[in-house]
Amino acid sequence: MTTTGVAQVDGIRLHYTRAGDGPLVVLLHGWPQTGHCWRHVIEPLAAEFTVVAPDLRGYGLSDKPAGGYDKRRMAADMAGLVDALGFGRAAVVGHDRGARVAHRWGLDRPDQVGKVAVLDIVPTREMFRRLDASVAAGYWHWLFHLQPDLPERLVGHDVRGYLEYFFERWTYNRHGLPAEAVDVYVRAFGRPGALRAGFDDYRAHEHDLALDDEDAAAGRRLTMPVLALWGSVGLPARLPSEEIWRQYADDVTAAEIPECGHFIAEERPEALLAHLREFLRR
Repeated sequence: MTTTGVAQVDGIRLHYTRAGDGPLVVLLHGWPQTGHCWRHVIEPLAAEFTVVAPDLRGYGLSDKPAGGYDKRRMAADMAGLVDALGFGRAAVVGHDRGARVAHRWGLDRPDQVGKVAVLDIVPTREMFRRLDASVAAGYWHWLFHLQPDLPERLVGHDVRGYLEYFFERWTYNRHGLPAEAVDVYVRAFGRPGALRAGFDDYRAHEHDLALDDEDAAAGRRLTMPVLALWGSVGLPARLPSEEIWRQYADDVTAAEIPECGHFIAEERPEALLAHLREFLRR
């Protein structure tokens, strides 16, 4: 049975969906989505695990405070949520922005994070280091979202049109995501503060990059098993993603999902489940 709840963590309320029993698996969504993106994988995973899919700080039904969108703080939110739910350890699966939170969480709290799966990203530090014309063309939205105030003003006039652009362009079949899912995300980003919070997630890049550079200089890497997956037409497919992740983690399993774009959990949930089950059962 799938239930929903709200936990108070460090002064903010975090909304989550929960199902199953057993070892904890936390599913972290990205932009422009919410925990709803995991709807096809929660119950299948719940046959073996306790599965929790929160809305990150600033997203969905979670609070949207004025600050705290650096990945260290967002990872601390998730650590607090795990504590509040009575668990000492978790496997973490992150997609897009959620994978950046998962990466930071694993670096900061290796005693709490047993495994990390990162979907359709390379580390933030590598994305900026490799920002040539090809990468910039794919990640142009980062540069737009970083600007103060302007994205809210322009996107606020047509939230649906802006989000649908990504749901079409970033999917393999170019049909976009199902209308039901798009409606959920459009409503989520139409709530007060939601656009600003989502863009603030990107605007935290200077803090995030400083922490990443500090870890790289100190030789800190992910020490737990890491699964890196990307879609065959996703943006990381343009990069040597497996090679990159091996520079940031000690134990990496990597694979490309065929006929898949960015939204792996919604485009190819069965393929994702096959990879996750094998990874999580080890």
